Amino acid sequence: MSHPFCLVVNPAASRGRSLRRLPEVLRVLSAGSASVRICETTSLGHAAQLAEQATGRGEAVVAVGGDGLVGTLAGAVSRVGGTLGIIPAGRGNDFARMLGIPARPVPAAAALLDGQPRPVDLIGVRNGDGAEEIVAGSVYLGVVSEGGEIANRSRWVTGPLGYQLAGIRALLRWRPATFTVDYGPAVDLATSFPGFCVIVANSVYLAAGKKAAPDADIGDGLLDVIMVHQARKLSFVKVMQQASSGAHVRLSQVSTRRAASVIVTTDRAMPAAADGETLACASPLGAGAALRIRALPGALRVITPVPAGTGAGDHPSAERTVRLWPPPRKESTNSGLADSSAGVPSIRTSPPPST
Repeated sequence: MSHPFCLVVNPAASRGRSLRRLPEVLRVLSAGSASVRICETTSLGHAAQLAEQATGRGEAVVAVGGDGLVGTLAGAVSRVGGTLGIIPAGRGNDFARMLGIPARPVPAAAALLDGQPRPVDLIGVRNGDGAEEIVAGSVYLGVVSEGGEIANRSRWVTGPLGYQLAGIRALLRWRPATFTVDYGPAVDLATSFPGFCVIVANSVYLAAGKKAAPDADIGDGLLDVIMVHQARKLSFVKVMQQASSGAHVRLSQVSTRRAASVIVTTDRAMPAAADGETLACASPLGAGAALRIRALPGALRVITPVPAGTGAGDHPSAERTVRLWPPPRKESTNSGLADSSAGVPSIRTSPPPST
């Protein structure tokens, strides 16, 4: 991969995990003679601005954080025709998992050097006739979105267990709701049902590795719609358990369909979410409001690992990189953007972009 890199870092991701991973990442990129800038975000909106500026400079934008940051940067980069890379450092890391990007920082950084950009689908979502937001992995409403809000407020239990506990808490307080999924005039089909949730998925994974949509494909130009119908609350616990392997879609209370676009409405207000974050346009989605969701085929170029046996290029391997001695010289610019963590080396650091 020949691009210079702009690492957009969310310092709050998983209680500072992104900052802790930077030294290992930078050692690998330094060994590959990569040109790197580090930009620390203050918000998702700020992250989108940084991504657009970096793309304008000819840099590949690298998300160092979780699914919320990845989804935001995916939308920003796709709008300006750039390239995205990912260093997983969040609670769930579901989009990185879907792309086969390693969870550990050293092999993930090596994949930036040795990998190749590939086109993947994204999702466009809007409330009624409002502005469209672009997200990456999936859009969802119901117990799953309410559980996501609980998980995001939790500071003690994270990862898969945190999402499971949050889902149970959301289930206990769940009030009945009726969902309507309209597949548009081209299909002339609408489904209305009392239920627990609707998931409209581009990616297989949700909630830190659950196979919510086991047959989803991020390159087929279609969305997988997963609908969990109303039953006793205890039955949803079984759905959650079987979602670990994707077997839940064989349960009688779960129905699935595939479509290029859908419109989802509910009979009561509730939050709609995507990529681990409540959607700004649907916080909450009002009763009867139309959440319009569509696939965006090939909307993003993202750096992914080269499949085994196809050749990984001329860059040093991750194993050779971590054994280099002495380590890269530590420099601190104290700019707030170029060097966002004490002890993290700055590699060919350029001045921060003008805002």
